[in-house]
Amino acid sequence: MPEHLATEPGAGPLVRQARTRARMPLRELARRIGVSAGTLSAVENGKTGLTVERLGRIADALGTSAADLLAARTAPEERPPAPGRPWRTFAPLDLDPVLRAAIATFVVTGYHGATMRLVAANARMSVPGVYHHYPSKQHLLAAILDVAMTELHWRIPAARADGGTSVERFANMVEALALFHAQRRDLAFIGASEMRSFEEPNRSRIAASRTEIQRLLDSEVDAAIRDGEFATRHPRDAARAVATMCTSLPQWFRADGPTSPEQIAAEYAQFAVDLMRGSR
Repeated sequence: MPEHLATEPGAGPLVRQARTRARMPLRELARRIGVSAGTLSAVENGKTGLTVERLGRIADALGTSAADLLAARTAPEERPPAPGRPWRTFAPLDLDPVLRAAIATFVVTGYHGATMRLVAANARMSVPGVYHHYPSKQHLLAAILDVAMTELHWRIPAARADGGTSVERFANMVEALALFHAQRRDLAFIGASEMRSFEEPNRSRIAASRTEIQRLLDSEVDAAIRDGEFATRHPRDAARAVATMCTSLPQWFRADGPTSPEQIAAEYAQFAVDLMRGSR
């Protein structure tokens, strides 16, 4: 059945998420499965259909199975821990020129103020060249958030796995969340400011991904309360306040300011623990 299209309608974004998790550049994956980078980009953005046979080749190249690739949206507690991954280390992102230009453009003009022509100019490409890779601004916005959420979904569990107690796990997760929003300021700024710009089904998909992160925080707050370490009477409200504290960092934090990303993340982790301990 190699000519049958994969039945999962959101398979393209799931391919991009799996590739990003594997830290494999788009061009390298395209080379491994024997297609052009433009074709793979079109697949990831839903512009080109994905056959079952090609999905299998992609999964093999990424070291996973087609079933696992399509079942990427697991509940937080079902996600395997990722101990040992360097969640405090931030290497430069490997982004294609169009996506990099879109991020820079959206940060300056906002999503609604941006045009594909402006993105093309910033990418030093023709407008048709941009449309070849991303058929609309909405596809660009979804791709940007997929990059951000995919990174968060390995960093937060890795930070959690590094903790020996419920308090350490919670503090590590807050530190990782704050670090991401300080180190990936442009990505995080777009994620915080442009949720209103999403159309369905992207809005629901990205919202569910963000909710997973919040549930991970909630679960460690609950564990610390059971352990007698946290005493807040409003654990859900407090956990959301902590998350909001971290997501607001791109609005004011500057890498050339008096505090480094590592320092501010450590401070935020301590702020969060103090808040959760309440009136102990």
